[in-house]
Order: sequence, then structure tokens, then C-alpha cells
Amino acid sequence: MSMLHTNENIRNVAIIAHVDHGKTTLVDAMFRQGGVFREGQEVQARVMDRLELERERGITIAAKNCSVMWKGVKINIIDTPGHADFGGEVERALTMADGAILLVDASEGPLPQTRFVLKKTLEAGLKVIVVINKIDRRDARPQEVLNEVYDLFIDLGADDSQIEFPCLYAVGRDGVAMRSLDEQGTDLSCLFEAILAEVPGPAHDPAEPFQMLVADLDYSDYVGRLAIGRVFHGHVAGSDALLCIDAQGRHLPLKVTKLQCYDGVSIRETPGAEPGDIVVIAGIEDVKIGDTICTQERPRALKRITVDEPTVSMRIMPNTSPLAGTEGTYVQSTRIHERLQRETLRNVAIRLEVLPGSEGFVIKGRGEFQLAILIETMRREGFELCVGRPEVICEYRNGRVLEPVEHLYVDCDEEFLGVVTQKLSIRKGRMINYASQGTGRVRIEFNIPSRGLIGYRDEFLTDTKGTGIMSSYLLGYEEHRGEFPTRFTGSQVADRRGVAVSYGISGLEPRGRLFITPGEPVYEGMIVGEHSRENDIDVNPCKMKKLTNMRAAGRDDNILLTPVVPMTLERALQFIRDDELVEVTPRSVRLRKAELSSGKRHTLSIARKKAAG
Repeated sequence: MSMLHTNENIRNVAIIAHVDHGKTTLVDAMFRQGGVFREGQEVQARVMDRLELERERGITIAAKNCSVMWKGVKINIIDTPGHADFGGEVERALTMADGAILLVDASEGPLPQTRFVLKKTLEAGLKVIVVINKIDRRDARPQEVLNEVYDLFIDLGADDSQIEFPCLYAVGRDGVAMRSLDEQGTDLSCLFEAILAEVPGPAHDPAEPFQMLVADLDYSDYVGRLAIGRVFHGHVAGSDALLCIDAQGRHLPLKVTKLQCYDGVSIRETPGAEPGDIVVIAGIEDVKIGDTICTQERPRALKRITVDEPTVSMRIMPNTSPLAGTEGTYVQSTRIHERLQRETLRNVAIRLEVLPGSEGFVIKGRGEFQLAILIETMRREGFELCVGRPEVICEYRNGRVLEPVEHLYVDCDEEFLGVVTQKLSIRKGRMINYASQGTGRVRIEFNIPSRGLIGYRDEFLTDTKGTGIMSSYLLGYEEHRGEFPTRFTGSQVADRRGVAVSYGISGLEPRGRLFITPGEPVYEGMIVGEHSRENDIDVNPCKMKKLTNMRAAGRDDNILLTPVVPMTLERALQFIRDDELVEVTPRSVRLRKAELSSGKRHTLSIARKKAAG
């Protein structure tokens, strides 16, 4: 093999950070100063958050590419998600990078997701530049945070060259970076200079033929399937005849119909691409993430992208409620299957299984949040479906049951420490670290089964009055810790079809929290509220007041009902039990029993008690 050359005209850098540490805002500033936007151009904030859900929630869900020019060098920026549930996105994005910018909040320091993404970066052997962001915060502690970052690198087994990382300080919102805290920065030029100096140009072998690893897929109505990836060796030009090598080693011929590269936040057509560049190739329909595109004369496959195994599964089936088809466009099982199949092509971390008969499908992913985002996306596309409770995927080794275990990080006020610790210990959590910050807030770390966190987030926010921060990452698999109660309350279940009225609902309020408002359609088997005791009860929210001629007109108008918090998909998934489903439509999120008939549910519960007794 000949000597590797580096392409000094290109730098490929991934930006990694925990959720909310200012990554997308910093990229915005890099665009402005890198000349991507012309003077005076109207630009929305957080331009890299292109998906509607990303803009709503302020998080990055899908890894995305863009580029800026600095002193004649093209810097390809790969924006990665900061949430461990989207780890598959991180793994494929890092295959395109030669270096990474680790962004850390100057007050919060490195958090669990930072650890997760950094671990993947160090394993890939990438050069890291640390940027401590938000140093203008009143509670900023940049020096302590830098020490915590060093500890984290050592903890993750970084080698000597990786630990000798350059460190910059930044205020991403103002587009300012500096080499030391004493400096008064004016722009991001020192960050651009650090990228050129520290991140190596892409290495390639000039003797090797063209090879590209497919790291992402897209679709265009005009040219069909698009394969996105980095050119590892060789050159490619538009209209070249190439091969695609898939997971089974099959050679699929393709002719490049369109060759594009990243220019700012958009893509433009290019006559050719050099080693190290990130390109978009059109001309092949049957392509998957991890495939290699190479020449027909010397076909050679690159190492495929490997992702961690999924830890959570969820059952999806067509909507079977009496209201099915009234609010959505796509209700057929085949349409749902096609859409889920399409998702597995674009997202390497999601797996799909088809259940026998009309049982529906099982999707498997990294966490309940990732699966909830998929369902929310489908719902906005016009799909109607029913979703079961998320379940963890256990492993079986030598006759032992092993379950996924998470490292949980909690930041809350000291007064809530007792209730948080108590709830987590019920869910088989073990406290492994405790640190008081001297500001009335405490940081606690737990080792807890993944299933202990399903349904807890909502409870946690209520217990900490919305002030607690909770995040976690997967530690690995440990022996099953035994069963624990997931919910101490029952459900109020409607016993007939109709429309809910104020009088009927007011009679149910003393029995627990309600999920419906007057005027909403209900049906037998629909869950209309939470019962304050453990058992389920059948109720009638459609009950009208008996009329007599002895009552003054307008007497019913003064029924005052407790305001109902609108049901979100995440809250619904966290609330339901194993015998309950979430009915998801473009306009509504309803809770229901899997078996709608009251009589059949009663028969089933008697049979279960007999079997248990």
C-alpha cells in the first residue's frame, strides 16, 4: 500500500454537545461569519433545526451536513444530535468526520449525553477541540468545567494525543470565541483557525480507486433516492458508471445521474468530487446506510457502519377504535408498514418486525423518546395508529435474564431530594454519587434499569415542580433486578359511546384526574381519566341531568370544571399499562383499553386471577 496523502483543501468536523448547550446557535454564527449568508439576508434562528419537531423542542434529532469556506479551505460541518436516544445518528455522522468540536456549557459542565457522544468520538480516533460555551452566564464556572472535561477524557480512556486538546471559550449567541478568559473576543476567527490547525485534512491513498461509504439517505421527487457519504479514496465525476456493494456483498451497478456537494446550508451540483469531500449521489434506488459505492473495475467494500443494539421496543397496529378513519388520511396496515419500512432505511438504529396475522408491527430503537418522535412525525404526516407501552429488550445468557441499565443524572433543588430518591429506589435505582453545589441544588447519580425510567419523566417534573433536570445514557446489561409497580393508580374507563358533557364529567372529578373536556367524543373502552385508587372503574361521562319542571332555567350553567392539561404523546406513553393502548391521530391523542368491551375485560380479569391463584 502506498503512502497516505492528506487533502488540505477540506476539513470534516463534527459538532457534538449535550442537549441545550448551544450547538445549533454556534453553527448559526459560523455561517454568518463564514459568508454563507449575504449581507442583510433575512435568516431564521437555529437554521440547522430544519425539522418542525426540532424547532418546537429545541433539540437536534437528525444529523445534518453543511459547509463554510475559510481562507480557501472548505469546512464540512456535521451537526450531530446531543441525545443518546439518537445514537445511531451520531455513529453514522462520525464516519464522515476527521475531527470534532466538543461544546460544553460553562455552568452545567459535561453531562451524560456529552459523555455518550464523546465516547463514540474517541473510539473513532478523532481529534477533539473543546469549546466552553456560554461563559457570559452569571453562574459560569469555566475553570472547574475544564477540569471536569479533563476528568471525563481520562475516564473514557483517551490517549495522550487526545487529552492534549486545545480549549477555546465562547459566547455562541454573540458569535464570539477566544483562546483564554482574559482575552476580549470579537468573532469566531480563532475557532476557524483552530479547525484548520488541529483537525487533519482527510487522508486518502492516491493509488486506490474511488470508494465512498453511504452514511445517510435522502429522497428527491426529481431524481429519486440520494446516497450521502464521504469520498474515502479516488475521484468521482457526474455520469460515472459505478457499483454499490451491499451488506450481503452483492454488486449492484449504478450510473451517477446527479452529483452534488454541500454549499452552506444547501446543496449544489458539482462536476466532480475529490477525496475527503462529502457528496450526494443520485442514480441508485436500492441503497442502504453502510453500503460502499466504488468503481466497477476494482470493487472493494469499506468497513460497514456498526450501531449499538436497540434497547426498547414498542408495538404499533392500525387504529381499531370506533372513531377510526375520522381524523387521519392513512389508516391501512399496508401504508403504516411502508412508512415504518422507509424509516428503517433512513435510520440505522431502528429495526422493524412484522407480527403474524393482524397483530401489527414491533419497532425497536434506542429509547422511548426516539420511538415517540417517530410516532409524532407519522401523526403529523396524516397517519392513524394504535401504540402499545414501550418495553425494554432483555438478553438471555446462560439461563440468566439480563436487562439494560442506565446511568442516570439528576439535578434538582435540595428540598426535592427525598421524594426523588424514594421514587427511584422503588424503581430499583441505586444511588452512586451525591454532590451539593452550595447553591441549594444537588446533583445525584443513579444506576437504574431502563424500564425504571419508562413513565418516570412526567412524575419527576411534577415532584420537582418543573425545576429538575434528568438525563441518562446506557451503561450496559446487568442481571434482572425483579419486578416493581409502575403505576399506583387505575383508569376511569367510559362504558358507552357518546359525547362527554359537563354534568357527567363533574361527577367523575372527585375520583381522580380527568383527560377529557365537555364536547369530546368518547366510546366504550376509552380511558377518560385516572382513578385515584389502584383498580379500574367503568364510568359514564355522557350522563345528563334529569329534567324536572321545578328547576329554574340556566341553573346548570354554573358547573365549574378543573382545567385539563392537553394529552401529549409522551405523557400518554408514560401513563399506559400493559393492557392499554394510545390511539394516535393527526388531531388527537386518546387513551384506550386494548380490549374495548367491558364484558370481555371482566372475563379476562377473572381468568387471570384464577391462573395466578
